[in-house]
Amino acid sequence: MVRRKIIALITAMGLAAGGVAACAPEDPTDYITANGSEPQNPLLPGTTSETGGGRIIDLLYSGLVSYDTQGEPYNEVAESIETEDGKHYTIRLKDTYFADGTPVKAQNFVRSWNYVVANSLPMGDSFAAIEGYEEGVPELSGLEVIDDKTFTVALKEVEQDFPVRLGYHAFYPLPDVAFEDMDAFGQNPVGNGPYKAKKWTHYDNITLVPNEEYTGAREVKNEGVKFIFYATLDSAYADLLAGNLDVLDAVPDTSFATYEEELEGRSVNQPVAIFQGFAIPARLEHFSGEEGNLRRRAISHAINREQITDRIFDGTRTPATDFTSPIIPGHSDNLPGSEVLDYDPEEAKKLWAQADAISPWSGEFSIGYNADGGHQGWVDAVTNQIRNVLEIEAVGKAYPDFKSFRDDIQNRTTTGSFRTGWQADTPLLSDFLVATFSTTGSSNDGDYSNPEFDRQLALGKASPEMEEANRHYNLAQEELMRDLPTIPLWYSNTVGGYSEHVEDVVFAWTSFAELDQVRRIEQ
Repeated sequence: MVRRKIIALITAMGLAAGGVAACAPEDPTDYITANGSEPQNPLLPGTTSETGGGRIIDLLYSGLVSYDTQGEPYNEVAESIETEDGKHYTIRLKDTYFADGTPVKAQNFVRSWNYVVANSLPMGDSFAAIEGYEEGVPELSGLEVIDDKTFTVALKEVEQDFPVRLGYHAFYPLPDVAFEDMDAFGQNPVGNGPYKAKKWTHYDNITLVPNEEYTGAREVKNEGVKFIFYATLDSAYADLLAGNLDVLDAVPDTSFATYEEELEGRSVNQPVAIFQGFAIPARLEHFSGEEGNLRRRAISHAINREQITDRIFDGTRTPATDFTSPIIPGHSDNLPGSEVLDYDPEEAKKLWAQADAISPWSGEFSIGYNADGGHQGWVDAVTNQIRNVLEIEAVGKAYPDFKSFRDDIQNRTTTGSFRTGWQADTPLLSDFLVATFSTTGSSNDGDYSNPEFDRQLALGKASPEMEEANRHYNLAQEELMRDLPTIPLWYSNTVGGYSEHVEDVVFAWTSFAELDQVRRIEQ
């Protein structure tokens, strides 16, 4: 975003605000400082569907599988993940420990997964493939603990890519202590990852320090990480230039033309697995049925994506040709129906007039966004184009911070469209499609439902080979092109930088820096 992927992004989902001072606070320990966002929920893997909490959780916990900088999976806590039929898996664990010194056992995974489903937490549908899954079911019948180091997973259908998905944070284990008081645990989590939580000052910062019990592959190269929650990207970037912030993973659009020169070789601009667009829920007046379909197509044709990515983003975005990302295997840039993404003012006006013949337009068209994420520039540009082409009132609706923005979306109290996006948790086309567009998807914020789309997803997941799976996933995307529940805009690059006080700063395929590898330069 979900993801985190939700669209769950610093660049695609935005930064959360927090009433923090303009520069990072003094600390007696030499932590690596990085920009972050106030987690929307307690720090529990099963409740986190946005990047503010997700990137913290990924440092506090380790899964059965992890991904390297390029997105290649490798076994982390798992010693082995074996199957003979792609439906029944046997998982054996290495000897690893939580930060409190207790061993990570098979039951810690099974109990955690069952808890997420039983309590209908946001990440619950991550387990939908497992036998016995129904929302709120007390236990998944497809999970069985064999011994302390072994458990089995039975899936409803063949899913050959299931092991790859096990690196997603929904599948992280929880220690026994978590189940004594889950709310309290979420404020003071005990994970099994390379870091442990030291102090969380809400809406200000959170400090993580190395976990001495961790023996995995992600060796920590620093004394700790402090995430600073900035009110705006401009403030964070100003601190980076002043040497008060070490790592920034999103440069404000106002600095796109100058950041490379200003950072003097300490910047990055590289493709990552991030999709951006804006959702138009069918519950909005004028956007259901045939009228809604016509208006969505008209709005899409009214947007000049190439002009905006050139002028607003200075080449740090690429116009979208689908709903995924060009760095993901199986991506297509010529899906049938993708011509709806072409800038065509005359076609836009024609489609809008046809919709007016069904029901005359009234009111204004708005795009909601969080003001603390650097989105105003592109929202203004998109709404200006819609206004000029369709001759309607189109405006941006700014929320003060990411949390209030997401709360309104989750409560279904938005009164217009809203920006959305997806940052992949796994290097799969399905990662972009299942949670956000399937009928039961945990991040399906527009409440989209299409039986044929769902059917193609199911066929893709059951395919024995990834080539066949990707064919079905792209057929599912053809349904999205016809329905346009979300208007695709562009793909993001990681556009970030780091201070002259640190080295070994590498940005991964997820768009985030590998903070465990960042070193402080001796002064």
